[in-house]
Amino acid sequence: MTVTPPADPAVDPATLAAFLPVREFLPVLERIAAALERAAPAPRAPVDLNAADAFLWGPERRLVPVPRVNRVAIGLLTGIDRARDTLVENTQRFADGLPANNALLWGARGMGKSSLVKAAHAEINAARGPGALPLKLVEIHREDIEALPDLMATLRGDAHRWIVFCDDLSFDGDDTSYKSLKTALDGGIEGRPENVLFYATSNRRHLLARDMVENERSTAINPGEAVEEKVSLSDRFGLWLGFHKCSQDEYLAMIRAYVARHGLRADPDRVRAEALEWATTRGSRSGRTAFQFIQDLAGRLGQRLEG
Repeated sequence: MTVTPPADPAVDPATLAAFLPVREFLPVLERIAAALERAAPAPRAPVDLNAADAFLWGPERRLVPVPRVNRVAIGLLTGIDRARDTLVENTQRFADGLPANNALLWGARGMGKSSLVKAAHAEINAARGPGALPLKLVEIHREDIEALPDLMATLRGDAHRWIVFCDDLSFDGDDTSYKSLKTALDGGIEGRPENVLFYATSNRRHLLARDMVENERSTAINPGEAVEEKVSLSDRFGLWLGFHKCSQDEYLAMIRAYVARHGLRADPDRVRAEALEWATTRGSRSGRTAFQFIQDLAGRLGQRLEG
C-alpha cells in the first residue's frame, strides 16, 4: 500500500511535503498490520458432535470430545436401587422426547452419585434402537458454572438430546454464581432448551453451606426472604435423589460384586475380613471405599482390573 502525493501541479510545496513523512512510515505500519494478523487467533473449527457421546465444556467455552468415559457398569452400583431406577426412568423419558425433570443427586460422599449419572447415560445409549440418535452427556466444571448460559445457547436447536452434568456442585461464602445457574435452569425469557436436561451431584441438599444460609438469616433486613432466595436454587430441580451411608451388608455386597466382576481369585472369608478392616480404618463404608479396597486387593493379587 502506498500513498501518492497530489499530482496537481497547482498544489503548493508545503502541502506536497506533508505527504513525505507518511510515505516513510508506511513500511513500518504495514509490518505492524501483518504482525497483528499473525497474532490473531485462527478461526475455530466447528466441533463434530458425532465425534463422541460425551463432551467437556472447556475453559475456552467450547465442547471438547471425551473418547472414553471413566465409569462403572450400572449393575455394580448396589445399595442405591431406588435412586438408580428413578434416574434411569427419568433419563429414558428424556431420551425418548418425553417430559423429564432436572435432577439433583445429593447426600453421603462416595455413594455413587456421579457414577450413577454416567452409568445411566451409558445404559440408555446401549438400549437405543438402530438409527436412533444417541443421548449426549456434557460435563461442566463447578468453576465454569457462570458459562452455563453460553453452553445452553450452544446446545439449543441441536438434533441430539443433551444431559448437562455438574459434579460436586455447591456454593460458599460470597459466591454469587448460583444466580447464573438459576437463570440457566429456568431458561430466562427463552426458556430452557427443550433438548437439554441438567443433572448435578452435591453433598448438600440445598447446594449452600449451612453457615452461608445462617449468615443470610442473621444479617438481612428480611431474613426469610434472604434465605428463600438462596434455598430456592434447589427448587429448580424437579427430581431430588438422596444418597445415604450404606450398611455393612450393602458394603459387603459391593465388595462381592466387584470381586465377581473382575474375576479376582481370593478366599471369600479372607476378603470379607480384610474389607471390613479396610472400612474400619477409614471410618466409613461407601461405594468409593469398596472400590479402593478392590484396587488394593487386585494389586496384592497381581491381577489387573478390567474396564
